[in-house]
Amino acid sequence: MSDLIIKTEQFAVDLLTNKLDAKYLYHNLKHTQRVVKSTKELLSFYKIEKQEEEALVLAAWLHDTGYTKGAKNHEKSSCVIASDFLEKQGCNPEFVKKVGTYIMATSRYHEPQNLQEEIIRDADASHFAKKSYLETSDALKDELEQLNIASFSNKEWCNENIKMFKKEHKFYTDYARKNWQEEKDKNLKKIIKEKKAEKDIAKKEAIKAKYKSDSPDRSVQTLFRVTLKNHLKLSDIADTKANILLSVNAIVISLALSNLIPKLDNPSNTYLIYPTLIFIVFSIISMVLSILATRPNVTSGEFTKEDVNEKKVNLLFFGNFHKMKLSDYEWAINELTKDKEYVYSSLTKDLYFLGKVLDRKYKILWWTYTIFMVGMVISVIAFGIAFRFFGPERMLL
Repeated sequence: MSDLIIKTEQFAVDLLTNKLDAKYLYHNLKHTQRVVKSTKELLSFYKIEKQEEEALVLAAWLHDTGYTKGAKNHEKSSCVIASDFLEKQGCNPEFVKKVGTYIMATSRYHEPQNLQEEIIRDADASHFAKKSYLETSDALKDELEQLNIASFSNKEWCNENIKMFKKEHKFYTDYARKNWQEEKDKNLKKIIKEKKAEKDIAKKEAIKAKYKSDSPDRSVQTLFRVTLKNHLKLSDIADTKANILLSVNAIVISLALSNLIPKLDNPSNTYLIYPTLIFIVFSIISMVLSILATRPNVTSGEFTKEDVNEKKVNLLFFGNFHKMKLSDYEWAINELTKDKEYVYSSLTKDLYFLGKVLDRKYKILWWTYTIFMVGMVISVIAFGIAFRFFGPERMLL
C-alpha cells in the first residue's frame, strides 16, 4: 500500500468520523470501507495499470466525503475535497482529475465509459449482493427520513427496493455478474417475501417505533461517545508521555550512578561534584513528577442508597463502587436505567471528572517537561563552567 493511499485513508476516516452529521446512517465510514474493500476485490481480478489502481482506491476512499458538506451534489463536493487534499499531497493535475472522474462515476444515473468506471460503480453498489443488505437498506431508509429527503412506509420502501433491483441497477463487470449476482437475486427474494408479510412488518415497525421513543437521540449518543473516546485518548497520550520521561530519567540516573559518581572519589574530579548533583537532582524531580502524573487516586469505593435516590453518585466510575456488594450495585444500576435524566447526569459527571483528571495530568506533565528541559540546560552549563574554571588543567596551575 502506497503512502498516498495510507494518508488518504487517514484523511477520509478522520473526516467521516468527526465531520459527518450523525444523521447519515448509511452514507458513513462503514459504507466507504465496504466500497474500498469491494474495489480492491475487483482490482485483484482485473490487472490494470498501477496508477489506475491507485486512482480507483483513492476515489473509493473519497467518493462520499462530500456528504460532510450536505447531500445535495455530494459527488461534486467530494471532487472538490479530493482535489484540495491530493494537490496538497503533491499529485499532478492529470492524476487529480482522474480521481475526480472516478468519483463522478458513482453518480446514480451515470453510465460507465470504461472498465475503471465499471469497477467503481460495481464496488459502490456491492451492498446489493451482501447478506446484510436488509439492515443496510433500513439504514438508508432511516437516513432519508432524518435528513427530511423522503419518508416511506415499509410497503413503499419494499416497492422502491424491488424497482431498484429489477429496473435500475445492474452489475457491469464480468466478475461482479459471476460472483455477486446470485446473492443479489437472493436479496430480491427476501424483499419480495418481506413485502408479503404485512402483519410481521407492522409488528416490526411498532417495536422499532417504541425503541426509538425510549432510546436517546443519536446525536446525544454520538456526543457522549466521541467525547469519552477523546478523553480516554488524551489520557493515554498523557500516560505515554509520563512513561517516556520516567524511562529517560531512569536511564540518565543509572548512567550517572554507574559512570560518573564513582569518579568523584578522585580528588582531581572534585570540580564535578556540583554539576553532577544538579544533573541528578533535576532528573529525580522529573521522575517524581512523572510518577505523580500517572499515579492513581484511591477513592472510597462505596455509596449509600440515599446517594442513589438523590442522584449524587456516579455509578459509571469504578472508584465509586469497587467495595460494594454485587447485589447493591445491581440494585443501583437498575435504578439508574429507570431514569433517563440520571443516565445523562452520570455520563456528564463521568466526562467532567475525566476532564479534571486530564487537567491535573497535563499540568504536572507541563512542569515535568519544563523542569527536565531547564535541568538539562543548567546541567550542561554547570559542567561547562566546571571544566572551564575548575578543571584539571586549572588545578595544575
